[in-house]
Amino acid sequence: MESQTSVRTSLQLGIYKVIDPFVKLLIKIGLTPNAVTSIGFVLNVGVAAIFIIGAEDGNRGDLSYVGWAGGLILFAGLFDMLDGQVARLGNMKSVFGALYDSVLDRYSELIMFLGICYYLVAHHYFLSSIFAFIALIGSMMVSYVRARAEGLGVDAKGGLMQRPERVVTIGLFAIFCGIASSYLPADYKLYIPGIKWHVFETMTIFTFPITVLAVLTNLTAFKRLVNAKKALDEKEENA
Repeated sequence: MESQTSVRTSLQLGIYKVIDPFVKLLIKIGLTPNAVTSIGFVLNVGVAAIFIIGAEDGNRGDLSYVGWAGGLILFAGLFDMLDGQVARLGNMKSVFGALYDSVLDRYSELIMFLGICYYLVAHHYFLSSIFAFIALIGSMMVSYVRARAEGLGVDAKGGLMQRPERVVTIGLFAIFCGIASSYLPADYKLYIPGIKWHVFETMTIFTFPITVLAVLTNLTAFKRLVNAKKALDEKEENA
């Protein structure tokens, strides 16, 4: 657990070094942390819009909408890091700013999953849409367990699928899916002899990671709940 946290922290510090010049530019032109957070939210609304347009105007074999949405997911996710850095480097930290960031992060994720589920249902990926909804539940519970535990005076951080990991996973595999659709036939399916149903199609590049997310996010929430219980038990014993 400690090594996982150390690797994650090292990656964050490396990314901060890269984005800090851009952060200083945002501060110079007068953007506040709350404004940066709002931009990220609007971009996530754009992600949902791309999925919905793809559901209405595209066809099952046209996965270009998934690819474009993935690119915007990563770009919007960048603003999740920028707002905190703008607050730190610009000396603009505030209690309301932290609350505003958390609230809009939840709205952003809900809206993104709304678009994903709409797209999957519209193109008859019903099982995948269920896993996407389960992933949404897990994502919300990861954040809720932490917030509720902190409200009770204990920490409940860590886990495999925190928000940055979720954003990168969904964004990257959506892009890979969109790119792959340019090289594979629209109706490409892989069958294994003896198995009635196909085991892979181009859309699997996007839907399989979502299925993994459905499992890992809920495991992360459960792990945080267990850790919070231990911390609360220790707190009661010490009291």
